[in-house]
Amino acid sequence: MTDAPPRTPPPETGPHLLLVDDARDIREPLARYLRGHGMRVTLAADAARARAAAEAGAIDLALVDVMMPGEDGLSLTRWLAGRGVPVILLTAMAEEADRILGLELGADDYVVKPFSPRELLARIRAVLRRAPPPAPTIPAGRRRFAGWTYDGAAREAAHDDGRRAALTSHEGRLLDVFLAHPREVLSRARLLDVTQGREAKPYDRAVDNAVARLRRKLEDDPARPRLLVTEWGGGYALAADVEDDA
Repeated sequence: MTDAPPRTPPPETGPHLLLVDDARDIREPLARYLRGHGMRVTLAADAARARAAAEAGAIDLALVDVMMPGEDGLSLTRWLAGRGVPVILLTAMAEEADRILGLELGADDYVVKPFSPRELLARIRAVLRRAPPPAPTIPAGRRRFAGWTYDGAAREAAHDDGRRAALTSHEGRLLDVFLAHPREVLSRARLLDVTQGREAKPYDRAVDNAVARLRRKLEDDPARPRLLVTEWGGGYALAADVEDDA
């Protein structure tokens, strides 16, 4: 970390960040830098303290170290993403598969250690600019498709064979879009815009990751999807008819 904070730090009236890292020599200097750029920062040395901080007050974005003793950052990321908190992973893992796993668990972005605080600040601002979209209008009643009955208000799907799937808010928004446009190819850019209200970035695989999570919950064989199908060069489509559940 070589970038120095501004000489006259602005007041802490900006977004509220949760910084989770067990390394004090990273955690505290980085917090000073971010506070120097107008961010409010709550520190946590482990996942347990991070959970308590997230439950105690509204968090606009979390910075989460992957490798921590006890509960690791990936498990914490899944929990935070389920609560609708955007997450940027701080990771020393250079392997692509490890980074993709973090994104699939709900992270919005990642930076690889060692990193430039200036780059991290730019990524924080980019994620924060992705304002959440208005909640989609959920049709009255429930909808049926391919043996599933989906209750949008409860964000829960039930299959005729007894399977049940609880969806996160992001997964629910995505499924709502598919159900509103059955058998229509929806581009990644369109899905990203509708579900997250933001421009796609080259590193942003949020749509692919969310579709993968939906497949794991709804497909008989997620590795060979027949419900949420990929249209190469186009995007995704719901390959099923949709009807209101009387």
